[in-house]
Amino acid sequence: MKKLRLLLGDQLNSEHSWFSKTDENVIYCLFEMRQETDYVTHHIQKVVGFFAAMRNLAEELKKANHSVIYFDINDVKNTQSLVENIALLIKENNIEKFEYLAPDEYRLDTQIKDFSNSLKIESEVFSTEHFYTERGDLKTFFKGKKQFLMENFYRQMRKKHQILMVDQQPEGGKWNFDASNRKKWKGDALIPQEISFDNNVSAIISDLEKAGVKTIGKINAAYFEYPISRKQSLVQLAYFCEHLLVHFGDYQDAMHTDKIYLFHSRISFAMNTKMISPKEVVDTVLETYRKQEDEIDISQVEGFIRQILGWREYMRGMYWMLMPAYKKENFLGNTNKLPDFFWTGNTKMNCVKNAVHNSLNNGYAHHIQRLMITGNFALLAQVHPDEIDAWYLGIYVDAIEWVQLPNTRGMSQFADGGKIATKPYVSSGSYISKMSNYCDTCVYKKAKKFEDDACPFNTLYWNFLDEKQAQLASNFRMKMMYSVLNKMSSEDRSKIKEKANHIIENINEY
Repeated sequence: MKKLRLLLGDQLNSEHSWFSKTDENVIYCLFEMRQETDYVTHHIQKVVGFFAAMRNLAEELKKANHSVIYFDINDVKNTQSLVENIALLIKENNIEKFEYLAPDEYRLDTQIKDFSNSLKIESEVFSTEHFYTERGDLKTFFKGKKQFLMENFYRQMRKKHQILMVDQQPEGGKWNFDASNRKKWKGDALIPQEISFDNNVSAIISDLEKAGVKTIGKINAAYFEYPISRKQSLVQLAYFCEHLLVHFGDYQDAMHTDKIYLFHSRISFAMNTKMISPKEVVDTVLETYRKQEDEIDISQVEGFIRQILGWREYMRGMYWMLMPAYKKENFLGNTNKLPDFFWTGNTKMNCVKNAVHNSLNNGYAHHIQRLMITGNFALLAQVHPDEIDAWYLGIYVDAIEWVQLPNTRGMSQFADGGKIATKPYVSSGSYISKMSNYCDTCVYKKAKKFEDDACPFNTLYWNFLDEKQAQLASNFRMKMMYSVLNKMSSEDRSKIKEKANHIIENINEY
């Protein structure tokens, strides 16, 4: 039986069982398409990274004697539509069975499922063999529960997979060392020279220019620094374990004007394209820890594993549990436009300027920059969730909807009313000052609420609490802040309201 097997751009697992043997009756296909480059405006490094990794896998499969059909973005046969490309290959190659790996995006899952159902030939879907969990596991785990707490799921995962466990109890006496993972980096822990790869991607950039693909951000054509193969992904992981794991937990929430990555691993692109698996990552980190337990504290290791085994798997499960209605959630009723400076970095707020410039220059920002700088500001400015969703999905190299959407609409924007986060992740300038040096050189003053030079985060924070009191005052985690707000004088609250309105109306001047 002649088979056509589809590989999507985030299904680049060269270790998949599909490839364990060659079969002359099996053809693999990969497509670079305007369907995927154009549904939001993507960062140039994101598009280039995906295409480079796809091209590498295609070449690797060909060298292993697999039959591969690859349409680059300008291929004359490329219809730029996924299902039309598949239909074309089925007809041209007399295919008798269509096979594909389960997509991780609801949009693609629906598109391919509908297409498969319309075919007159047999079709079958297979596992990507990547995640610890199956799509529906969280729906089963949280059945009958009113709250979907990640911590409960994370503990169950630790027990199930016997990770950092001793006789069914958490190693080190705690399930979670988050309280130890909130240090401000002051240059006291040295950071080795950052690893990068000499990937020349000028050919792909030329192809994108020829195709007229619109992108944002910057790129160095001769020096693309993200891993674009399994081999490079493993090198990136090894570098993290050898040089950065020792301080990861301490400074995972820290931010600094002089350092882009600090002690973060930068393997999310490699994992989200499936060049390496979460189990490989966790096992390698654990192996490093066991060899260096006298040097690496458990708090560093647990903090990292929680993000992979807990948060990443949880977000995927929540995505599949809540879609498609989740994409329309707007619990707080926010309607404002995203400020122009999210696309340029041209703002006087030093923290936002640094986070946006990092994003535009590198297609990267770590979780606290995303959550407590750009996300925090967008929520305080009451930006419509659709606007901030499109920005996050486009600007980061690791952004795929299954992980971006619940992180943005749920964790960052509280648009789901608390399905993922138990409270809105909003803060004034005091948190930003606590975790970074951004405030040291900012024109705005972190201690002022409504004066001309007051930090906009402060003004918007108190205004947000005031405006959203009907939706949030009953939240037990917000009661202390509402107590503070309600003790403010009516004069101060009036000044905050006036200043906040001015900021929102003239937002691109700030």
